[in-house]
Amino acid sequence: MIDINPRAQQHSDIRQAIREICRAFDSTYWQSIEEKAGYPEKFVETLTQAGWLSVLIPETYGGGGASLTEASVILEEINRAGANSGACHAQMYIMGTLLRHGSDVQKQKYLPPIAAGNLRLQSFAVTEPTTGTDTTKTKTFAEKRGNRYIVNGQKVWISRVQHSDLMLLLARTTPIEQVTKKTEGLSVFLVDLRQNAGKGLTVRPIKNMVNHETNELFFDDFEIPADNLIGEEGKGFRYILDGMNAERILIAAECIGDGYWFIDKARHYATQRVVFDRPIGQNQGIQFPIARAYANIRAADLMRYEAAQLFEAHQPCGAEANMVKLLAADASWEAANVCLQTHGGYGFAVEYDVERKFRETRLYQVAPISTNLILSYIAEHVLGLPRSF
Repeated sequence: MIDINPRAQQHSDIRQAIREICRAFDSTYWQSIEEKAGYPEKFVETLTQAGWLSVLIPETYGGGGASLTEASVILEEINRAGANSGACHAQMYIMGTLLRHGSDVQKQKYLPPIAAGNLRLQSFAVTEPTTGTDTTKTKTFAEKRGNRYIVNGQKVWISRVQHSDLMLLLARTTPIEQVTKKTEGLSVFLVDLRQNAGKGLTVRPIKNMVNHETNELFFDDFEIPADNLIGEEGKGFRYILDGMNAERILIAAECIGDGYWFIDKARHYATQRVVFDRPIGQNQGIQFPIARAYANIRAADLMRYEAAQLFEAHQPCGAEANMVKLLAADASWEAANVCLQTHGGYGFAVEYDVERKFRETRLYQVAPISTNLILSYIAEHVLGLPRSF
């Protein structure tokens, strides 16, 4: 089969290793997971034990010490193979908060077992029902009492809680009316989910269009040891922003993997499907949309490498990280529509996997940040236009 990604020879060792793993989790596996609305536990465990989800942890803590570019290739190849890295991708970028802002004691305690696959850090509680992405309006409050914080509040769309040992939590520690800047007074905590089941934390699953384990969380006098505060109290908003560029670049890589999957699937079907005594791919009405979708995926792919290289060089990359998330999400969604249209009615059949991947890639128009908010960011921070909200 033709590899339509001309960069496939770059990081070929990583690509081949991920493809080999994904071969054992074929279409039948993912269809069975979908049918029972289950979690791909075996798939995640295999990636974890092979060390692929801890590559960004430095070697001194038992991790792979990989670059963000290499991490992005891993997620790209997972989705390129027809799998769904959304079940475990957060472990890639969540640990950055702990790694960059955690104390030496916290890093020594948690990073080695995460790297070894004995602990999962896959959940991040930020979003709230009434605030959405207006993070500074966070209402969940953590009040310090002696050697612990007492948390009350609510979070929503918090994924992988039921399949994670640890969770990062963002909460206010100073009321917003008492701070000089609204970005102050927010703090980040590391929550041990294993020790707190039923102790002031209620987890309510949310059924959704994608088979994506996500939940609503309710905190009722929930206790967190003061030692689990990450960094300085009140500086949490900056810590959150610090990890967002990496998150956007990695999510973009997933979209790019989806895009290549859709294009390859459409290309193959258009070549094999014969109607009116000719393959449908011979018709420009079929081939032109596939070609255009491919061109847009290639453009997003190139932007991914630029953004990742800037991040690795510790250069400002907010614009590039946001733009690649926008371009990749749009390109993968375009490719999804083209693939579905090319398959016609068969695209809606579960056995072809198109409808599953179609739903999965649609998520990235909305999360982890909507395309409209990215456009607002570019307009204001890159083009110097007036703030729109």
